[in-house]
Amino acid sequence: MNARSALLFVLVALLLAPVVPAFAVEGKWTPEQVLELDAAWLRELGLEIPPARLWGADGAGLLAAAVRISGCTAGFVSPDGLMITNHHCAMSVIQEHSTPERDLLTGGFLATSREEELPARGIRATLPHQTRDVSAEMEAAVPAGADDLARFRALERRQKELVAACEAQPNRRCEVAAFDGGVRYVLYESIEYPDVRLVWAPPGAVGDYGGEIDNWSWPRHTGDFTLLRVWAAPDGSAAERAPENVPLAPPHWFPIATQGVGDGDFVMVPGYPGTTFRALLAEEMAERAELFFPRRAELYGAWLRTMEEFAAADDASRIALASRIRGLANVEKNARGQIAGLERGRIVEKQRAADAEVYAWAKERSEWHAAVAAHDELVRQTAARRDAFERSFLLESAGRSAVPLRLALTLARWAGEKEKSDLEREPQYMERNRGRLADSLSRAQSELHAGADAALFADWLARAAALPAASRIAAVDALLAGGADPAAKAAELLAATRVTSLEEREAMFAQSAAELAARHDPLLAFAFALDAELRAEKARDDAHRGTISRLRPAWRRAVAAHEGRPLAPDANSTLRVTFATVQGYSPRDAVWMRPQTTVAGMVAKQTGEAPFIVPPALLAAAPAAPASRWADPRLGDVPVGFLADADTTGGNSGSPVVNGRGELVGVNFDRVWENVANDFGFNPEIARNVSADARYLLWLLETLHGAAAEGLLAELGIRAPARP
Repeated sequence: MNARSALLFVLVALLLAPVVPAFAVEGKWTPEQVLELDAAWLRELGLEIPPARLWGADGAGLLAAAVRISGCTAGFVSPDGLMITNHHCAMSVIQEHSTPERDLLTGGFLATSREEELPARGIRATLPHQTRDVSAEMEAAVPAGADDLARFRALERRQKELVAACEAQPNRRCEVAAFDGGVRYVLYESIEYPDVRLVWAPPGAVGDYGGEIDNWSWPRHTGDFTLLRVWAAPDGSAAERAPENVPLAPPHWFPIATQGVGDGDFVMVPGYPGTTFRALLAEEMAERAELFFPRRAELYGAWLRTMEEFAAADDASRIALASRIRGLANVEKNARGQIAGLERGRIVEKQRAADAEVYAWAKERSEWHAAVAAHDELVRQTAARRDAFERSFLLESAGRSAVPLRLALTLARWAGEKEKSDLEREPQYMERNRGRLADSLSRAQSELHAGADAALFADWLARAAALPAASRIAAVDALLAGGADPAAKAAELLAATRVTSLEEREAMFAQSAAELAARHDPLLAFAFALDAELRAEKARDDAHRGTISRLRPAWRRAVAAHEGRPLAPDANSTLRVTFATVQGYSPRDAVWMRPQTTVAGMVAKQTGEAPFIVPPALLAAAPAAPASRWADPRLGDVPVGFLADADTTGGNSGSPVVNGRGELVGVNFDRVWENVANDFGFNPEIARNVSADARYLLWLLETLHGAAAEGLLAELGIRAPARP
């Protein structure tokens, strides 16, 4: 082993080295790192089972009961494939099954038998299977002298080759994940189950109690629960929905802890956190604080107000726009929280000081001069990208405006990509994703709303038309040539298109680019023109990603060496676990937030108007809640929600919250407002995640459904109460 290889080996080992207690609470740890944590410290913290039961050397363990589902997490809670997740994670499914006559969004749903369970289209349950380090294979794919765009494309192609080889096995879903920009690459092999069904959802007034007013805040009284079931072929293998399918028997699940949790108790939160940004330089964080989040908050705020106006018109509009409104509102408020949190916590300034310390340390050591050069180039690249921000941001936002435009853009890109060989295509348009694309095009039918889509499309066109001369979008200029009014042109395209017809859209999905052009559909024609500019924008982004993969590892290795301690890698949608304690916090001077809420608090907050409506059955039962078997004697009431200092982010929605014995005590669904900027830096004083208490779930099932829920409760290990 030469000196350079030896140094690299030491640094990678340091990044993944055994963790000491002083900094183990912060961090989203990979399952493999759990085996390297200080077992004595974990016992002291509250873990009562051996760490090897969480994740063994063979890649199996209790953490595998945490399942990835379409941007969220779920957790198995029975030996018959029953999963718990958030109401908001399954909202699109509930919406798709809702009509004004049978409004599941409002009234909720309970399958009293397995035959009554509803298809959860769009949700696929992905179970972890095994992992393999492929860092050497990835780096070997980059030819000597490659520029950054060629570097990115070489890495992407090798990634696709590794995935294709992995998925040659039946029922596999594989991906290559980069850690800290390319310090390490890992191939994740999972088993994906497409047959997922809706078992139970609470009334919307429960699942979204407090709405956007309470979102990203505390105290919370939201019953953000949904129960789903994974079905499989009779032999247990993954299979599309079929009459002969049976409930999956997962190897691990979390039994419910009926005694619950209280202040000071240990919990852990496994899940699939999406993306965090703690490895960024201060200049990169500043770009997001000064440009990205303000623009996102303003744009999405305007679109949100537009959709809310249309949704208020009638029940059909409310149902059609419900999922879009909730998703957009969550992102918009998150953006405002990021801005406030980055400023309040002085996160950019603190990162700049930390960067300067590492920079000075590296500059004094010749073996780290490559890290100094990497830092300098990253700073230059970040500054150069600022000039193109407005145009790039607006282009990337096009698909979030009007649903018909999103559908047309998908069809245009698919038509072009499917003419290529599979390994030459963009990853999301490879054959492995054909079914997903077709399904998304079909499910979008329930989200269409003529009035809202026309207004959002018009707004996007008007914003694009107002870009400065150096940032023009040619497709928009051509569409609005001669001074055409954006609103009139948007209405014209939407009135003439056939993209909004499900039958026509399915036919379009099978057609070539030439056949689509021959339709002379004006919205499709615009989508093809806009897609050309989106492709050019993607090439610029890909080159930048190649730059990051070349430079970031050198800097992160220097940071690890300077710190002399392990660094938990940024979140990247792979399985992680965070360890925590139930505890309150102080959001501001002289204010202390207790860590638990109750049914009485929910009733006290209710106004009788959305979003603070308590269903009549719960109002009637609330006075007796203190005597319920689900009441916490320390609180004198049924607990609804609780806080802990778990290190969570987006993607942890629906994560099971588990006690030291591996039992379910709740489900994660949010963070407090002061902790939104946790994605950029962890502050133990305010880092609090928000979870719904499992005892509230049990009380809801009994109170809302009575004897009808006894079968479901029995599956959860809960016996029916003795009747007088």
